[in-house]
Amino acid sequence: MGHPQAECEYESFRKARISENKARMASLNLNRCADELRSIVSSPKSSTRSTNSPWKKKVKGLGSLRRSDRLKGKPAVVQLPLDRDSSDPAPKTRLAMPAWRRMGLVSRGGSARGSVYDSVLGICCHFCRQKKLCGEEDCNRCNTGNINQPCTGKTECSVCHSSNGILCRACLKVRYGEDMEEVRRMKDWMCPHCIEEKGNKPYWICNSSSLCLKKRKMTPTGIAIYHARERGYKSVAHLLMDELKKAGKEFKN
Repeated sequence: MGHPQAECEYESFRKARISENKARMASLNLNRCADELRSIVSSPKSSTRSTNSPWKKKVKGLGSLRRSDRLKGKPAVVQLPLDRDSSDPAPKTRLAMPAWRRMGLVSRGGSARGSVYDSVLGICCHFCRQKKLCGEEDCNRCNTGNINQPCTGKTECSVCHSSNGILCRACLKVRYGEDMEEVRRMKDWMCPHCIEEKGNKPYWICNSSSLCLKKRKMTPTGIAIYHARERGYKSVAHLLMDELKKAGKEFKN
């Protein structure tokens, strides 16, 4: 059995994340979009299925399940790509956009940006860990399904170009007090990890609750934006920066 104190800390952390996710869903108007998607994907066949007839599961013969040439003693066939002139540009991939994705793009409003989850086109935000379409009007990746295009609704660090510097519009504003439009115009924008490493802004750290704060042995902040704004701070990062400065704690990567 686990330690009671560790279980209590885990439950507190879990409840804080649940509350934070609910607040973010409400701010992004996700509840309405979720209801619309449920109505789209619900199958009408389930209501017409007869409840009197028992469900009969078809079982195929064992002989037709495996068709591997390896089991028949034949060598494996490896398909190599056709030779292509090195001067020709690589063919771009454009994914067919399903009906549910088009519905999400058409139905979303300004307050529901980033509300459509997409495991293929979506790029994971470093804080909320959600692979969602950004919802920006000029994003060719999320609006047209072109996976070769960058996502204009997610940040990119000019130094590390890693997942640490990928933030969505909402997390960028709430956690660090920055606007996406301003970040786009900054060709030298750096993520909090690189800012701390270069020492450009003392006590400025990444406040990702599930990743970076845990590594620093710090308690996750939960929904700290309301507390930060009540005390006059622009974002959670500004609140933490002031608290670390008063405590005299400066971290080094």
